[in-house]
Amino acid sequence: MREHRVDVAIIGSGTAGMSAYRAALAHTSSVLAIEGGPYGTTCARVGCMPSKLLIAAAEAAHAVAEAGRFGVCVDAPARIDGAAVMARVRSERDRFVGFVTEAVEGWAPEHRLRGWARFIAPLTLEVSGADAQAHRVHAERIVIATGSEPHIEPAWAAALGERLIRNDELFDWHDLPRAVLVLGTGVIALELAQALHRLGVRVRVLGRSQRVGPLTDPALQALARELFGAELALSLNQPAPRLRRAGEEVLLELDGRTERFDYVLAAAGRRPRLSGLGLEHSGLMLDPDGLPTYDRHTGQIGTAPVFIAGDANGERELLHEAADEGRIAGDNAGRWPDVRVRPRRAPLAVVFSDPQMAIAGHSHAELLAAGKAFLAGHVSFADQGRSRVMGVNRGALHVYAAQGSGRLLGAEMIGPRAEHLAHLLAWSVQRGDTVQEMLDSPFYHPVIEEGLRTALRLLQRDLRMGPPPVERCLDCGPGA
Repeated sequence: MREHRVDVAIIGSGTAGMSAYRAALAHTSSVLAIEGGPYGTTCARVGCMPSKLLIAAAEAAHAVAEAGRFGVCVDAPARIDGAAVMARVRSERDRFVGFVTEAVEGWAPEHRLRGWARFIAPLTLEVSGADAQAHRVHAERIVIATGSEPHIEPAWAAALGERLIRNDELFDWHDLPRAVLVLGTGVIALELAQALHRLGVRVRVLGRSQRVGPLTDPALQALARELFGAELALSLNQPAPRLRRAGEEVLLELDGRTERFDYVLAAAGRRPRLSGLGLEHSGLMLDPDGLPTYDRHTGQIGTAPVFIAGDANGERELLHEAADEGRIAGDNAGRWPDVRVRPRRAPLAVVFSDPQMAIAGHSHAELLAAGKAFLAGHVSFADQGRSRVMGVNRGALHVYAAQGSGRLLGAEMIGPRAEHLAHLLAWSVQRGDTVQEMLDSPFYHPVIEEGLRTALRLLQRDLRMGPPPVERCLDCGPGA
């Protein structure tokens, strides 16, 4: 047993762990980063980047399929080379992972320890698995940054074996299969299901409830069901699907019919990777679900010198949030006991489906739960000028502002270029812009952002804080 005594131990070296390491190192050189799995963040290895690579291929295929709408004639149907698609996904994925691996391996050797860590007592870790020698780490402060993992029902895993996969395994495919059953209707499920469908894979999506995607505004949820249901084979309200293995296939019994699939993709959400961490020996405050109780503005768990960051806290499983939380947790661990409260950025989440979905600032459900007095402005993209020109005129945008002050509180949307609109709106929420101040900003013509202006004008009218001057193109539709 080799003993280590350090000021700060960081469990995990993903996005949050890397940020925590750099922040803690600014205060002390006695830092030890512990990692049992491969280097490379969830985003680079199995999340953001490989999924966007697959989506990019799907977008190219879809553009060819839709070219006829613009009078562009394609003499023959596009042929999808599944092996080439997946070769590019793996190659580019490995490139992104390589950058992360190089960064971690560039840290001082005495700052890195390979192996799986678990608490054996408060502020004491046992690390094993990397080599024949076990390690014991005594830390003055600890940062938990262990990330998250896909949730898989044990019964499905037992019944389906290797035919049940996570998105982690999907990106290692060397070719595209013929048919995939996707379990889940959340962000990961919708992005991958639609991409596979557009690349010629037969796809069915099963959802436990009526929800499709992350939007909480009832009208937008209904629109999401309509738009995705028009393209994908969606089967909702299926909490207990009847699945069984038959050789190299999986059989789904649904509505009196049997469908066959090559794989079942479990994409029904992720959960913090905390099992096996020995939290029962940590002396930390845990909630009824066994998760540490922490302050999101400091990262601190209760009053202990232990901090948590990134997907491990189960709050917002997004790269930019993990980076921020790692920085907060690492800084406070490094400067302990001088723990400081750090402001958080305005929430921002994007789904790279088509149409895209996004939530900027507070969601509709969050505003209702907080008892906020707010009004909403709406716009449909169905007749919005630039959207119609590009043939992407589907979806709607809802913006929410506080009654009385007129400050923008948040927005939800499903529609074209939502990733860009969401950034503008999140920036406005963080600055504390009022609807009037947003309307006083320039809007070019013709652009999709003019749809946002339409929603803001309607919102300003209902707030009775205007109305602002009305100037719009009479030839470009109601959302111009």
